[in-house]
Amino acid sequence: MPTPNQAQQQEQQRVDTVIKQVKARAKQTDQLLDKAHRETDVIQKNYGDNNSVNTFEVDDRIETNAELQQQKQMVERAVESESILTRQVGVLKDLSNSPYFGRIDIQDSPDEDAEQLYIGTASFVDEHQNFLVYDWRAPISSVYYNGTLGEVQYQTPAGQQTTELTKKRQFQIDHGQIKNMFDTNETVGDEILQAVLGEQNDAYMQNIVATIQKEQNDIIRDTYSDLLVVQGVAGSGKTSAILQRIAFLLYHSRASLEADQMVLFSPNRLFSHYISDVLPSLGERNMRQVTLAEFLSARFQGLSVQSLFDRYEVDQQADATNAAVRDFQESAAFMTQVDRYCHQLPANALRFTDIVFNGDVFFTRAEITAIAASLPAAMQPADRFLAIKNTLIKRLKRRIDQEAQADWVNEQIDQMSDETYHDLLGDKRRGDFQSLDDEVFYIGKQIVTKRLRQVYDAIYNGYFLDTYEQYNDFLGQIDRPETIAPATWRQRCQQFQAGIEYHRIALIDCAPLLLLRDILTGSGENRRMQYIFVDEMQDYSLAQLLYIKHAFPLAKFTLLGDSEQALFKDIEAPRQLLERLRDAFNVRRANLITLSKSYRSTMQITNFAKALLPDGDQIQAFTREGDLPKVMIRYGEDNAQQGLLTEVNRLLTTTSTVAVLTRNLAESKHVYQFLKHHTVTTLMADSDRTMPQGVIVLPIYLAKGLEFDAVIAYDISATNYPDEQSVGLLYTIASRAMHHLTLLSIGDVSPLIAKLDPTLFTIEHQVRV
Repeated sequence: MPTPNQAQQQEQQRVDTVIKQVKARAKQTDQLLDKAHRETDVIQKNYGDNNSVNTFEVDDRIETNAELQQQKQMVERAVESESILTRQVGVLKDLSNSPYFGRIDIQDSPDEDAEQLYIGTASFVDEHQNFLVYDWRAPISSVYYNGTLGEVQYQTPAGQQTTELTKKRQFQIDHGQIKNMFDTNETVGDEILQAVLGEQNDAYMQNIVATIQKEQNDIIRDTYSDLLVVQGVAGSGKTSAILQRIAFLLYHSRASLEADQMVLFSPNRLFSHYISDVLPSLGERNMRQVTLAEFLSARFQGLSVQSLFDRYEVDQQADATNAAVRDFQESAAFMTQVDRYCHQLPANALRFTDIVFNGDVFFTRAEITAIAASLPAAMQPADRFLAIKNTLIKRLKRRIDQEAQADWVNEQIDQMSDETYHDLLGDKRRGDFQSLDDEVFYIGKQIVTKRLRQVYDAIYNGYFLDTYEQYNDFLGQIDRPETIAPATWRQRCQQFQAGIEYHRIALIDCAPLLLLRDILTGSGENRRMQYIFVDEMQDYSLAQLLYIKHAFPLAKFTLLGDSEQALFKDIEAPRQLLERLRDAFNVRRANLITLSKSYRSTMQITNFAKALLPDGDQIQAFTREGDLPKVMIRYGEDNAQQGLLTEVNRLLTTTSTVAVLTRNLAESKHVYQFLKHHTVTTLMADSDRTMPQGVIVLPIYLAKGLEFDAVIAYDISATNYPDEQSVGLLYTIASRAMHHLTLLSIGDVSPLIAKLDPTLFTIEHQVRV
């Protein structure tokens, strides 16, 4: 049996051999890419030359269009080929640096020799098609993540297979050299995690495949569940697991699934940018990313949609009455009432509006209502709406036929150039008409159709139904709970009306209003999307999640979050949350996976953060040592600001980024105004997509999903965080820190911290003068 040194030398020889073959393949691929690039240039140039051809002869036009279509397809194929080769070059470059990170030895039967399989970020085969590296997403690779030594099972397309796992070995390879290597019986040993997580805060995202834990692997490889709920504590690897899940699904269903058939709802743009490079590093294209505000704003063209962050700021001043209204409007029961209202709505209760053209009424509200009333009462809302549209379009066509013979049309034809006349004829030829009058009538119809395009668009887009007024009507007859007084509800209705008048809409109205509009008009559904991922789900209302489910009816959903970090509501038990979501989503196959071990922060920071929570004992801290969190108490704002500056400068000597986290935006602006005069400081906004180095100041809701080497929580005083309702905020702030956590209080510290075990932190107390 070889000694550890001999074993590592043997493994290094294999690494050298594999890298040599990878580099040879990379050289060949580079040559193919150069050739493909030259071919693409030639095809694009030909396409550009042909596209400049301009002719008025119909025969020439048809022939030219056919050629252009053919050229366009050639361009698309060439670009796609070049894109594939570009990705291959990137994969091979990564493999030449670190070809794999794991090895498993398996033995299918006692009379056979054990087979050695190496696991990496991508597959690599030699010229004889022998696998030198297996992709981490391949079925056999699950043995590396899930298996312990002995008999193991793994899923394949042919069903479950059984084998004997005789060895599991892990590597850290950098620039072709083995830095760390050991045998283990665990999923991923602490040695690898210690090395990876001890580095700067982006190292974990770069090494997420090598550090997958068994629980994360269950998330990644779940292809069965219609609804997968991941409840994970801060720093438990929820985000990395979800990105690997996306990469796995794209690999697993590569014949039927494209990256653009997946949507990830991110908490903010900063987070979107933070994870944007991860999937390409796994050899996959990025899925679509969108924030809730972007998703809603795209559906409310012309309205300013309240964002989660705006809502959070408003909530700081909200009272119990507002909370009762919000709980009602954000519930599944409220969405059920919307659905019932739409399906029971009689034709005469539809809120139509006039279709206007050039300041004059073209189709009256009464005329549209009469069309609706003439239709069968049992029609589904969407069918009824379509029938109204079709009737209006038929009437518009009759009006066009009448108007085509008007004097102003004939005058326009008389003054028309030959070029314009030919354009209006389009693909028609003069021989297609029985007489000159028919041809002139056809040209007249083209002129009037073009002029009345605005009316056609209004009909086609359904602008004749005033959905805002319809929603207002719904609010006026809703069955509200007794906890909401009539006067309170009237005020809520007035707020909605006033907002629409000023082209604004509150977040609590978005989901129900969109559902109402979609049901009545038969729009809003995207049946192409196959997978939807929602991060930080605890900050979404059930009404919002239900609308997203309605918008993507055929998609499977993965919802991940941490109820302990809820910004807008109380903490909820994971199992209770799953049952509520399963009932609301009406799915059969629902699964809950809980991640309770935190890897982000040092053990000292995690122990402090979890002590804030009533059920914090369930969180397991990772064994990485660090300094105790420091509580600084200062009296008076001047002293607090000076203490903040001193701490910022101290932390900057050992780390490149210090995040100052505040309760709200106003506080962030105040801190920024002070710091910017003393050091390079950036105030982060909702619109920012990149994270600079140095000192950054941001409210806690912009830091969701992010992590920082050093965090200073500004003003964690009893005034700012007075009671149990602030637990989620303080926990979220504390759990953003990887290596250093400082909590600065202006005056007496929050009782939530004062009641903690004093051995969990150090305290620096300014003596009152």
